[in-house]
Amino acid sequence: MGANEAKLYFSTELLNWYNTHKRDLPWRRSRNPYYIWISEVMLQQTRVETVIPYYHRFIEQFPTVEALADAPEEQVLKAWEGLGYYSRARNLQAAVREVKTSYGGQVPDSKEDISSLKGVGPYTAGAVLSIAYNKPEPAVDGNVMRVLSRYFLLRDDIAKPSTRIGMEKLAKELIPEGKAGDFNQALMELGATVCTPKSPHCLTCPVMELCAGRLEGAADELPVKTKAKPPRPERRAVAYIEGAGTESGRVLIRQRPKEGLLARMWELPHVQLPETLQASAGRAGADADAGADAAAMRFLREKLEAEYGLLVEPVEPMMDTEHTFSHIEWRMRVYRCRFAGFTEGAAAAGDRGGDAGQASGEQQEKTTFLWFGEEELRQYALPNVFVRILQQAPPADSPKS
Repeated sequence: MGANEAKLYFSTELLNWYNTHKRDLPWRRSRNPYYIWISEVMLQQTRVETVIPYYHRFIEQFPTVEALADAPEEQVLKAWEGLGYYSRARNLQAAVREVKTSYGGQVPDSKEDISSLKGVGPYTAGAVLSIAYNKPEPAVDGNVMRVLSRYFLLRDDIAKPSTRIGMEKLAKELIPEGKAGDFNQALMELGATVCTPKSPHCLTCPVMELCAGRLEGAADELPVKTKAKPPRPERRAVAYIEGAGTESGRVLIRQRPKEGLLARMWELPHVQLPETLQASAGRAGADADAGADAAAMRFLREKLEAEYGLLVEPVEPMMDTEHTFSHIEWRMRVYRCRFAGFTEGAAAAGDRGGDAGQASGEQQEKTTFLWFGEEELRQYALPNVFVRILQQAPPADSPKS
């Protein structure tokens, strides 16, 4: 069978399979381009099972382009809390605001226009255009590249941009006339449920008979992908600063800078430990651990005062936790701290918080601190690792394990 016949077989059998086996997902019940756009952004680097409840809550809270465009960013980030990769939410809102002002609230139906929106790359553009508008545009993600690599026995490195471009060209050739939306979703569905990264379910695959990768016995080796560097480990000391008096029951939280990692989100104050302390923290033995904790607590106290004019007295270690980004792994030890105020050079915190100046002069941007209780936790967005810490923190008088 020739190449054209193999392509026709692939497209026909895949669509037949999809029409029978497709999952009933909430974003598939609508052709609303705004809803489809939201789902595709949420599904980037996040599992379907995780996304479903977020999707329902998000479209209930922001049911239209205008509702999302006009919402305060803090409210949007709070709705996104726990999904991670918060730049997705910021880019989505920025793009939706552009849709409101430049396109009358209607998601563009041309590749040029939708691709000009912030955060909308080739995959998202192709997914929205094909699923919502049935335009014959490819939507090539990791699932699709894996399926195509195996079926057509393609050994090009999918981590290279040139390979993705070639895959997009191939995927576009495979789209049956008038069936772009269903075909693209069928490709994604096959990769997500049958042609999985490990142990693919070849015997239940609708295109098994002509899959070149299976026939060559190479399915488990494909796709070829250059391994990314493992995330760089960083040891960090975290200050769990408990309030007293009128702030009893609250914890002091700071807002991150306006740019960069986790921009403008709220967190427990924390510092990266220098290499010497990181090395000592890894030594075995109770005495070594106690010495490392004492050194880390001293560094935490001095760094918070120097950087933010924040005066704390670390008391004891509370818990350990980790958080992994694509390029960094935070290995965090949380220390219970007493609040002692702010230095004269920093703005004093008010009843609920205040702006602390930078005593070191290294950072021009001021840092906002707030006392957080249940009310604030419902209002402000925190990265998931700090939500976990706040939920798991033992009471001050509980025995240490």
